[in-house]
Amino acid sequence: MIAIIDYGMGNIGSVLKAFSYLGCDAKPIADPYMLKKYDSIVLPGVGAFSKAIDNLMKRNMDQALKEEIKKGKSFLGICLGYQLLFESSEEDFTQNSDKNVVKGLNILNGQVKKFSNRSGLKVPQIGWNSIDSANSTGMLKQFDKRYFYFVHSYYADTMNSTGKEKDFFIYTEYGIRFASAVEKDNILACQFHPEKSGNEGIELLRKWVKK
Repeated sequence: MIAIIDYGMGNIGSVLKAFSYLGCDAKPIADPYMLKKYDSIVLPGVGAFSKAIDNLMKRNMDQALKEEIKKGKSFLGICLGYQLLFESSEEDFTQNSDKNVVKGLNILNGQVKKFSNRSGLKVPQIGWNSIDSANSTGMLKQFDKRYFYFVHSYYADTMNSTGKEKDFFIYTEYGIRFASAVEKDNILACQFHPEKSGNEGIELLRKWVKK
């Protein structure tokens, strides 16, 4: 069974629809204690970083989520649900802030930063872009150079990541080379939206469910 975390943010409907298409038993879960009963967890998200963290904390979902991930439970983060895994974000740092950043879940090393439009590219990035996963040792390797659907103004800056964690990131080019996904232990998380990425996205979700 798959728990889709419902914290008042994002694209729960489209994520549920994608898993329903795959014939999966997926349910929206707002009670943090219920996460223990599910085999896999999905953290979706569309919206502001600080509001998302506040909502997770108010529901005590932040600690429950971290505990289940630490136990080794299969986890999928999508878009904002990917960004929230990092140490902090520059987005809307006037709320819940420390040193001009908003603290994240601190599961991954790195900071979420805003794209610069100095390159002439439009911000936000909206549309299809490819991923560079040739060096992946996980399931994303077979999706190298394939295209997925992105909608975001902020990206994960992992330049200061330490140790082997750098080896787990997948990259995309949009004015700069940024970390668009991560595969680390029981965690798969991506900046793009697999549930909006047609056949490629459905194939990715199917493989995640089966792994």
